[in-house]
Amino acid sequence: MPELDISKYERKIILRNTRVEDIEEIIALGRRCFPNMEPWKRAQLESHIRIFPEGQFCVEFEDRIVGSCSSLIVNFDEYDDQHTWNVITDNGYIRNHDPDGFNLYGVEVMVDPEYRRMKIGHRLYDARKELARELNLRSIIIGGRIPNYHKYKSQMTPREYVAEVEKHNIYDPVLSFQILEGFAVKRINTQYLPDDKASEAFATLMEWHNIDYRPKSRRVYRASFPVRICAVQYMMKKIDSFDEFYTQVEYYVNVAADFGSDFVCFPEIFTTQLMSFLEEKRPDQAIRRLSTYTDQYIDLFTELAVRYNVNIIGGSHFVEEHGDIFNVAYLFRRDGTIEKQYKIHATPNERKWWGIEEGNEIHVFDTDCGKIAIQICYDIEFPELARIAVDKGANIIFIPFCTDDRQGYLRVRYCAQARAVENQVYTVIAGTVGNLTHVENMDIQYAQSGIFAPSDFAFARDGIVGECDANIDTVVVGDVDLEILRRSRNSGSVRQLRDRRRDLYRVQLKDLKSD
Repeated sequence: MPELDISKYERKIILRNTRVEDIEEIIALGRRCFPNMEPWKRAQLESHIRIFPEGQFCVEFEDRIVGSCSSLIVNFDEYDDQHTWNVITDNGYIRNHDPDGFNLYGVEVMVDPEYRRMKIGHRLYDARKELARELNLRSIIIGGRIPNYHKYKSQMTPREYVAEVEKHNIYDPVLSFQILEGFAVKRINTQYLPDDKASEAFATLMEWHNIDYRPKSRRVYRASFPVRICAVQYMMKKIDSFDEFYTQVEYYVNVAADFGSDFVCFPEIFTTQLMSFLEEKRPDQAIRRLSTYTDQYIDLFTELAVRYNVNIIGGSHFVEEHGDIFNVAYLFRRDGTIEKQYKIHATPNERKWWGIEEGNEIHVFDTDCGKIAIQICYDIEFPELARIAVDKGANIIFIPFCTDDRQGYLRVRYCAQARAVENQVYTVIAGTVGNLTHVENMDIQYAQSGIFAPSDFAFARDGIVGECDANIDTVVVGDVDLEILRRSRNSGSVRQLRDRRRDLYRVQLKDLKSD
């Protein structure tokens, strides 16, 4: 008799993190679980997975998703106890997720009605508890529905109803389960979920305490998170060798380091100064010769970033790749690592004189001072790019620019300040001044470098952290505070990031690689 194949009897139940390919199935699950409530939007679930993937779980049984839950981390002390679901979840997009917070907040748990006696909810709650232990979080907080309350609303108040459920005199499918999971009722919230008719919009604020929590963890409350920025207003003048360029660049980096800067930002295509000794009159050929200095340029800035212990946004430089010329900005971290951002929009002038090709990806970079983005000159005039960068976590947008007249400069400046207001983000512009009389299409320069903040009480007056005098060889140094920025996004006079009508409109980034 052959060995019995027991695998054909298996009915595997799998708990795992949610993936993008699960989204449509989870939306359908929501319709089955809560037929009278609005289901998840795809953009909301995509946001969950992008921002906090380890906090999103689902249960798969026989190749079907039969349960799911979403969560985020918050510092709950910053929220009103009588918060609503929309406030605590950022309207379901969890962009207020705080990796340095103390509390895991449960956004939602769903279990397919056909599979409700398989301990699926228990598995999901256990996954959250294990995550809280792994991340050393103080507690898990949830806003729990009380879906049977509508049957008793004429007989008792919500508080009396909760008390009866706690005594096991009344069974509530959500509250009774959460009590068994070790959650304690803290208070009752009104208008928590207005479309939850079964609960009459009431919810119980409940908490599970992590007894393994270690108060002396790596996380401490920050009164401030200052970041010092130096924006260079670079003088374009004739030079006779790369060594002269090296000397001028090192001078600015040294100045930034002497001021204790965390970042120093150089202007767009300031390496065209090298063309003043290349003696090539045709602009399209001159930039191809300029691109041969790419290795020396990268070596120079990598060395300076490490030696002077400062993160450098190395302006931008023309780079040849596969026969095409791109305008590329590099981030040289002070730990010696390098990232790059291609210019997304080429100006008519760049296409006409230099034949510049355009990049297709919007990057946000991790640094030792938080997440940043780089948007080169013309790119800042397209508001969608800044919005996408901030949605990806950027707190500072660096804008290397090169303009030849006041009108062009003001377009960059006004748009940088607008982006700071629209997205509650710091923006930094760094431009070139002077002239290159020996270089075609780089005749004159106009700039006034500056550092800008959102316009609110917590920030600098007029939203200007600092700015150079126009058209002179100098730098501006200013401090921005990422903790103030974080708090302003949660509780400022206006909260553009939270108050966007995502039900009405949204910005979507296409993946051209898959088209």
